[in-house]
Amino acid sequence: MPRESKAAKIQRAAEIEQVMYQLYGEGACSLDYRDPFTLTCAVVLSAQCTDAAVNKVTPTLFDAYPTPQALAGAKLEDVEAVIRTLGFFRAKAKNLIALAQKLCLDFGGVVPQDVDALQTLPGVGRKTANCVMCEAFRDPQGIAVDTHVYRIAHRLKLAGPSADTPAKTEAALLAVYPRDQWLFINHQWVHFGREYCQARNPKCAECPVGQKGLCPSFSPA
Repeated sequence: MPRESKAAKIQRAAEIEQVMYQLYGEGACSLDYRDPFTLTCAVVLSAQCTDAAVNKVTPTLFDAYPTPQALAGAKLEDVEAVIRTLGFFRAKAKNLIALAQKLCLDFGGVVPQDVDALQTLPGVGRKTANCVMCEAFRDPQGIAVDTHVYRIAHRLKLAGPSADTPAKTEAALLAVYPRDQWLFINHQWVHFGREYCQARNPKCAECPVGQKGLCPSFSPA
């Protein structure tokens, strides 16, 4: 692919978003939750784990500990027992209780509506904070870069070889997408990654983005 100007990349990104919106609208969160607190917990649990697996344990978890105050007083072994089927369940249980305790001590039991404040919570990194800001508060302060978004950004060449971390990939995407679209990118691209742009066997021949000449990695054969 010839070197692409910044203006051309922004235009191509806009056309890609048009295709994504036609396919998925604003997209939908794959995690089940009840409020900002339970969403934060669900996203923490989803690290290195499928959303489907998380959704199997969270009804029991949220029934037992529906509020930060309830979870803050939980016994570690009880939380571990509920989420035992998830990877890294011991560390996640410890983080969930510590997260709830910090919410109670520092934020009055309320999930903060700020991406930096969210990242002070145990188990919450920038991806989780961005997910919560977009999904719970509809106030995008970045784009959540998970494995799907990272893979697709690089296949679409919207992020270059030097964007070799989620943070650098996020910066590359923020440079080509306007803020009002940051709200949708993660949800749309997660669905797109599962349906078309899969990690091992991407369905290029069926891909509506590639068919419109918008993907430099397109390989219809």
